[in-house]
Amino acid sequence: LQNVEFGVRSRWPAYSRAQVREHSLRYLDMVGLARAADKKPCELSGGMKQRVGIARAFAIQPRMLLLDEPFGALDALTRGTIQDELRAIVQETRQTVFMITHDVDEAILLSDRILLMSAGPHARIAESVEVDLPRGRTRASLHHEPRYYEIRNHLVDFLVDKASHKE
Repeated sequence: LQNVEFGVRSRWPAYSRAQVREHSLRYLDMVGLARAADKKPCELSGGMKQRVGIARAFAIQPRMLLLDEPFGALDALTRGTIQDELRAIVQETRQTVFMITHDVDEAILLSDRILLMSAGPHARIAESVEVDLPRGRTRASLHHEPRYYEIRNHLVDFLVDKASHKE
C-alpha cells in the first residue's frame, strides 16, 4: 500500500491522507491485492510485486502508460492472470497503454494495434497491424477467432523475415 501511496502522493500532493489511501486501495483491489495491502515487499511473491508495480503505474493515471516487457519474468500462470487484470484495468480506466513485448500471442490478446519494428540498431516502425478481433477476447477464445491465425502468421512471418535480414 505504501508503495502505491508514494506515487499517488507525488501526483496529487493536495490529497488528504484518507484520499491517498482510498485511491491507492482502489488500484490494489483492481490487481487483486487489497487483502495484501499491509504486507512488506519481502513478503510478496514475484507476481505480487509485479501487480504492485502495475497498480502504482495506473494509480497515477498517466495519459499514456509505457510497459516494457511487463510480464517477461513471470511464470505462465501468473502471466496470464496479470494479463487479464491489465485488460480489465484498461477497460475500466480507458488509459492508453504502449507495451513492448516479444510474445506474439500476448500482443494479439492485449492489443488493438501492433507496431512491428525493423531490425538493427536504427530500428524504426516498419509496419502497423490492426488487431480487428472482438474486444472481449480471452486466451481461451482467441484461437477460435477466424482472423487470429491470419494475424498471428503475418506477425511470425515478419519476425522470421526480419531475423534473416539484419541491417
